Amino acid sequence: MITVIFITKMQTLHLDEAAAIESQCFSDPWSRAMLAAEVTSPNGLYVAAHDGAKLVGYAGMVRVLDEGHIHNVAVLPGYRKRGIGRALISELIALAKKSELVILLLEVRAGNEAAASLYQSLGFERRGVRPQYYRNPREDALLMTLKL
Repeated sequence: MITVIFITKMQTLHLDEAAAIESQCFSDPWSRAMLAAEVTSPNGLYVAAHDGAKLVGYAGMVRVLDEGHIHNVAVLPGYRKRGIGRALISELIALAKKSELVILLLEVRAGNEAAASLYQSLGFERRGVRPQYYRNPREDALLMTLKL
């Protein structure tokens, strides 16, 4: 059976599922309240990936002047390696261009080679390291940027 994944704007009705995805994907997950603050912010741009009625991933960023700061990219473990992360990030890039942003920035765990490779394949470049940026466990972050 072929599954069709579709991308929509993330809404508050997605928050419970998004918080559950956070818990499955990250060792230091954002709370539902933190996600709600971002999704409802006038500067927040969040998108959601769906398999039918089920939320299977999401990604989001915050606009700061002419920059976009990507905060979250999460896909349920059982749905990874299907191009969903790429589709979510590509949608953020399109929204950034539509919003006339000039650069996107993100941090990724130094040990998360799969994510760093995905970002690089979409044009992001490594710009530096933020020492001990992540906790639980402690790890450096790679700072990556994409000029639009």
